[in-house]
Amino acid sequence: MDLLTKLVNLDGVSSDENDVRKFIVAECKKYLGNVKIDNMGNVIAVKNGKKPAVMFMAHMDEIGLMVSSISKKGNISISPIGGIDPYILVGQKVYIKNNKGKKVGGVITTSNILDGVDLERKLKMDSLFVFTGLDKIELNKAGIDVGSYGHFTESSAFCHLGNGNIIGGKALDDRIGCYILLELMRKLKSKNEIIFVFTVQEEMGLYGAEASVFNLKPDFAIAVDVTPHNSIDDAITLRSGPVLTVKDAEMISNRELVDKLKASAKKVKVKLQLEVSETGTTDATSVFAAKGGIPSAVFGVAVGNLHTSVSVASKPDIEDAIKTLGQFLKDYAK
Repeated sequence: MDLLTKLVNLDGVSSDENDVRKFIVAECKKYLGNVKIDNMGNVIAVKNGKKPAVMFMAHMDEIGLMVSSISKKGNISISPIGGIDPYILVGQKVYIKNNKGKKVGGVITTSNILDGVDLERKLKMDSLFVFTGLDKIELNKAGIDVGSYGHFTESSAFCHLGNGNIIGGKALDDRIGCYILLELMRKLKSKNEIIFVFTVQEEMGLYGAEASVFNLKPDFAIAVDVTPHNSIDDAITLRSGPVLTVKDAEMISNRELVDKLKASAKKVKVKLQLEVSETGTTDATSVFAAKGGIPSAVFGVAVGNLHTSVSVASKPDIEDAIKTLGQFLKDYAK
C-alpha cells in the first residue's frame, strides 16, 4: 500500500489541496490521457467509451485548522476546517504554513494547560491556541497571519497497527477513497465511459462535487468515501467488510445501484455492511439531485477515530472494496 501511504502523508486541508492534487494528476496521467483540473480545483480524469457513463467521486481534502487571530504574545487562535471536537486537539503537534509553503511548528494548548493547571471541564474551540514560542512580530516575519492553514504533523503519518492489517494516520477520510479510485483506474478494462472525480472542499460543504458535475454528463454516480466505525450493537465495524450506505443524513442511495453493488459483492464473495444513518453525508448529496437527477450511491469502508489526527481502518476492507467496485464495472458494462 505504498500509494496509500503517500496519499495519506500529503497535506491537503480543505481549499489547500494543491500537494494532493499534483500527486493525483501525475498518477492519473499514467493510465488516462484525458485528465484536467476544473476551475474549482477538482481533478477530473475520463476514460472515454460507450454509454451509460458512471462517475466515481472521492474527496482530496482533509480536516485541519486556519489561523483566526494572533495575540501580541504570539498565541495563535484557530478556526476548525471540517468537523473537529476541541478535546481531540489538545496536545496535538501541528504546523502553520505560510503562503510560500514555509512551516512553523507548534502545539495546541490552552492557558490552563500551558500554566500547569487542570484542563477546563467544558472545553470550547475558542479556548484553544497554537503555541510556537514566537511572538506576533516574529510570526508575521515568518509569513504567518490570519488565514494561514494549520496541518497535523509527521506524528500523524501513515502507520500499521496490530498485526499489520490495521492502518492508522491522518486524512484516511478520504485518501482511502482516492486510493480506491486510482486502483480502479490502474486495473480498468471497461468499454464504458468512466469518469473519475477527485473533489475539493468536501469537508466544508461538498462544494467541489457540486461544481464538478456542471460540465459532466454521468448516467450514474458513486461517492467512494469512509463512514464512522460504530461498535454500538456492532452496527458498522472495522474488519467486517466494505460499507454500502443505503441512507445517510441527507440522501437515500438509488435502489437500483444499491442492488447492483450488492450483486457484484456477492459474485466476488465479499460481505458488505449496510448502513442506514441519521448523521453525516458525502459528495453524493451534491450530485444526486443535479441536472434533473443523477442516480447515486455511497460506497466505502469503516474508519475509526474519524476526524482526529490519527484515524484507523482495515486493509482487507479496502481491498474488498476495490474488488467489489471492479466487479461492478464488469457487470455494469454488460
